[in-house]
Amino acid sequence: MVTRINGFSGMDVDSMVKSLMTAKRIPLDKLNQEKQLLEWKRDSYREINSKFVDFRTNKLVDKYGKSAALNTQKAVLSGNTDALKADASASANGIDMKVSITQLATKKTVETFGLANPVPNTKTLGDLELMKTPGFDPATMTDDDRKALAEKEFKLTINGESFVDNNGKSLFNGATSIATMIATINGNAKANVTAKYDEITGKLIINSKTSGTDGKAEIVATDDNSALDLFNQKYNSATDGPDKYKTTAAVDAKFNVNGRDYTDKSNTVTINGVQLTLQKTTADPTDSTKDIPVTITTSSDTETAVQTIKSFVEDYNNLISLLNTKLDETKYRDFKPLSDEQKKEMKDTDITNWTDKAKSGLLKNDDILRSALSNMREIISGQVVALADLGITMGPYNSGGKIILDEVVLKKALTENPQKAVDLFQGTGKEANNGIFDKLADKISTSLDSLVTRVGTSKFTADLTVSYKEESVMGKKLKEYNSRISNMLRILEDTETRYYKQFTAMETAMNKLSSQSSSLFSTAG
Repeated sequence: MVTRINGFSGMDVDSMVKSLMTAKRIPLDKLNQEKQLLEWKRDSYREINSKFVDFRTNKLVDKYGKSAALNTQKAVLSGNTDALKADASASANGIDMKVSITQLATKKTVETFGLANPVPNTKTLGDLELMKTPGFDPATMTDDDRKALAEKEFKLTINGESFVDNNGKSLFNGATSIATMIATINGNAKANVTAKYDEITGKLIINSKTSGTDGKAEIVATDDNSALDLFNQKYNSATDGPDKYKTTAAVDAKFNVNGRDYTDKSNTVTINGVQLTLQKTTADPTDSTKDIPVTITTSSDTETAVQTIKSFVEDYNNLISLLNTKLDETKYRDFKPLSDEQKKEMKDTDITNWTDKAKSGLLKNDDILRSALSNMREIISGQVVALADLGITMGPYNSGGKIILDEVVLKKALTENPQKAVDLFQGTGKEANNGIFDKLADKISTSLDSLVTRVGTSKFTADLTVSYKEESVMGKKLKEYNSRISNMLRILEDTETRYYKQFTAMETAMNKLSSQSSSLFSTAG
């Protein structure tokens, strides 16, 4: 370590070195400023990214894109209102309906006889296997016995789907918990069933996922289903009969609408644009020979659709305004990020004002933002005639692309032809991406992809605290800045050390010269 001294020469070495280093630090200060600007720009991009995700996902897709958002029809029930639920769609034709329900669709069910001593679902299949031997004490088992029990396989086949791995080994063994077994069954799409375990009775209940007579839950009582037998310990062939499992056959729903009989595999059907969800029969609970039907009428209710379109216009305009603001924001080129040394000599308010100007205009004329703005305006202007029929018109030229809503015109249009609004905003038929909401969502998604590549943001969350992906264009640039700054700091440190060594050597030489001079004068005297 170099000894820093202000010696007999009277020189202020520290001040001299500091003065020399100030000039040397200019390139480093410039590099730090460039890095700070890049970080500020990245944060500005992330704010835009958050707005894009919110507008696309939370608004266009999850809110405005749902069919109920533009529904102007309302179903009103009278009579046996507990028997069914009715939801009118935008295409409801207004025909009154009288509905009688004689039978609900059910799912095929297979049920075991249960356990004599039911256990919680945290127990393992090995625990159930031991329960098959009444009075057995697990404490008498050796380590080898426990290992063998844990590895013992229990087979299961449902609807022809065997629960085995790629090597043909059962997915269930003595170490498998009941809860895990249930989750595995329910996660198998090919089996197409839902399994439940009743901790009160110890029964395993398996239902077909498909209701009506098309539903299957085929389970044969063979060695291929030894896993089910573990839940069947109360079964007694002498008293329960030859069927090892209790099976309930599925039936189709039967109901009558305006005098016409219907049969359906499901309890949810759509008739005259109204979705009917059958919940129970309409038979009189006090007299099964009598029927209490449900009467359904539809009425116009434009309030939901009006609020949806009104909110969309507001959200669209807010995003348009934000993009225009960022694109046109003034850039103050003379205001660079302040260094720590500069901040020490400034008031807090001056620092804030200076920093605000330094951050201004970072996204001025940005290509990603300009492309997004252009795409959004193009989609709206491409439907300007159809939108005008709904009371939506383009704002004045200097509004930057904002749109204006006339609620009076909109309400009248929704009352006269609600389907037109649905087709325009949400699209028609099964063709994808032909409505304004879908088209805007697609264009915003493209802009998000560009931001992910350049900035390292996420297109799936509006959270401003989510970390950036380092392998982005800006992420790599920041790594480069960090590397260059680190190298420069090392060079500056070496330079400062060299200066101090030089001044120390000078001090030493001057001290030596002073000592020699004093000695000569002393001798001469």
